[in-house]
Amino acid sequence: MSRFDQYFLMEEADILEYVREKYDFFPADAQLTCKEIGDGNLNYVFRVQDPATGKSVILKHSGVETRAHSGRKVDIDRNRIEAEILQRQNELAPGFVPKIYGYDPVMCCCAMEDLKDYTILRTALLDYRTFPKFADQITTYMVNILLPTTDVALDHKQKKALVKSYINPDLCSITEQLVYDDAVGNFAGKNYVVAPLADFVEQEVYADKALRLEAAKLKFDFMEHAQALIHGDLHSGSIFVTEDSTKAFDPEFAFYGPMGYDVGNVIAHTLFALVHAEGTLPEGDARRTAFRTWALETTYQIVDLFREKFLRKYAEVVTDKLAATEGFAEYYLDGVMADTAATAGMELIRRIVGVAKVKDITTIEDENRRAELEKALIHIAKTLILERGTIRTGHDWKNVVEAYL
Repeated sequence: MSRFDQYFLMEEADILEYVREKYDFFPADAQLTCKEIGDGNLNYVFRVQDPATGKSVILKHSGVETRAHSGRKVDIDRNRIEAEILQRQNELAPGFVPKIYGYDPVMCCCAMEDLKDYTILRTALLDYRTFPKFADQITTYMVNILLPTTDVALDHKQKKALVKSYINPDLCSITEQLVYDDAVGNFAGKNYVVAPLADFVEQEVYADKALRLEAAKLKFDFMEHAQALIHGDLHSGSIFVTEDSTKAFDPEFAFYGPMGYDVGNVIAHTLFALVHAEGTLPEGDARRTAFRTWALETTYQIVDLFREKFLRKYAEVVTDKLAATEGFAEYYLDGVMADTAATAGMELIRRIVGVAKVKDITTIEDENRRAELEKALIHIAKTLILERGTIRTGHDWKNVVEAYL
């Protein structure tokens, strides 16, 4: 009889005992260390390491409520979803996600590869580091992961079974509230902005009826459009990088939704990184110039490389005979690109006005400069949302972004 035969919330000492009992990663006499390293609000992340060899493993453990102990209950089955999705993604795009060593459905604990030689993309971008291979790598990951999980490629009964298996109502509810409801309506009353931005947000966001209508459409598209098995939270804090490699992690928000949601999130966060450099480095600084060039080029490359790879992959994986009709792939892609633009717009707004802000913005110390840049992002966001049907190529994105930044 093991004490891990019934669920409880583990701490560091428990994890050390747990990993010895459940896995054979380390010698029996290894003097292991354990540290909780999670910085998100949902799961507990532990690194267990043998200092003598440097070998380590990550244990990701679900609690029944958020780490902030806010009283918000979250389904601990989310860890099962994440483990299964990472295993599936490693089949579809080998090398683009961490390896999964095992999942324990009783303790809701997943063991996975420790990417300690990688850096979280947001951390690197805050240091103005650039990654010339990133656009190519992240678009390969997205196309190879997303398109093969759609009705275009899968048997339709198989796909519907997957939709059922990966339903994720608790975390989808968080997205629906933060990304759509509160972004344009502040319905929960918890939004806040820096003082120089307050009047602008009231007029340009909360009082804009056309924007609210489009946000309502997008919210219901998000809830009802079970298109592909998406990551659901694919931003710069959910991506590890080296100079030569990119790996996505943390797909705990994953479910069947519109694939443009993932693409749009990635792009929104390249723009946040750009704004961080613009707001923290002095004009004329060579680092600012170089980073701006990389961030803009990367944004447009992500759009165009995604389009190019999408159409090529489509021809490889399409199994539905009607979907193979000439012209349908381009029609289908246009819808994805419209969702991409709109998602990027909603993500930009919600990170500026909502409670879940990003360090790219909050580390801009000059409030007036921060407000100027946030206004520019909101103008970009509104264009992306309201004119999403016309924003399909990197050139279209360039016209929108560089009109304001």
